[in-house]
Amino acid sequence: MEAGQAQPQLDQVAKIEVGSMPELIERFSGQRVVSVTANLHDITLGDAQTHIQHALKNIPPPPKGSTVIVRGEVPALQETVSGLRVGLLLAIASIFLLLMANFQSVRLPLVVLSTIPGVLAGVVLMLLLTGTTLNIQSFMGAIMAVGISVANSILLVSFAEHARRTEGTGGAAQSGALGRLRAVLMTACAMIAGMIPMAIGFGEGGPEAAPLGRAVIGGLVFSTCTTLLILPAIYALLQKNASTNSSSLNPLDPESRYHVQA
Repeated sequence: MEAGQAQPQLDQVAKIEVGSMPELIERFSGQRVVSVTANLHDITLGDAQTHIQHALKNIPPPPKGSTVIVRGEVPALQETVSGLRVGLLLAIASIFLLLMANFQSVRLPLVVLSTIPGVLAGVVLMLLLTGTTLNIQSFMGAIMAVGISVANSILLVSFAEHARRTEGTGGAAQSGALGRLRAVLMTACAMIAGMIPMAIGFGEGGPEAAPLGRAVIGGLVFSTCTTLLILPAIYALLQKNASTNSSSLNPLDPESRYHVQA
């Protein structure tokens, strides 16, 4: 601009009006968004998710071309819980297939897995009694309790099956339960005693890990009773008319009907 030349004013090149505009424009993946955020206080993320879903159902539908999306930690929680559920189902299916291959039977794996409903009932009851929510920690505790219960059930069924083949069908379930009574009680008592401090919530970060200990304790208490009292009855019912001959197809197994002497 040359010296002495008049400078143009803004009203000479633009129209000035009083109006309003957003203080902040947010974008997510290139699209404009309006975020509604909040912090949690004295409420779990699962409870907050329930309140959010209830609030979204009661609001009017969004304008045409707009969508309502829940972001933040809620989608991550949903994905994690869904993955844990699928993992638990896959673990149960894998255990069933492995036991079916090991015992060469369909009924014996069903006997072993019959303790899982007792474990889940114990976990739910313990969470209700302690006022604990079903979260990631308690879900992991339920999976741990299921694993320990299945291990105890496998040993009991193995002992009962050995007694049935050597002594006959009568009393095989009772022999298996008595033979593994001490081992089952020692395993359950040791695990429960180890989980008591965690369930109470001692130490730094104790309240966050307490649901895991409570779930394990509840699941083990019920699974121990189920393994020692209910599982032998189910075994006796399903194996009452089973053959005492080995179902193995291995010709090198001396107990197999297809055994071939070298």
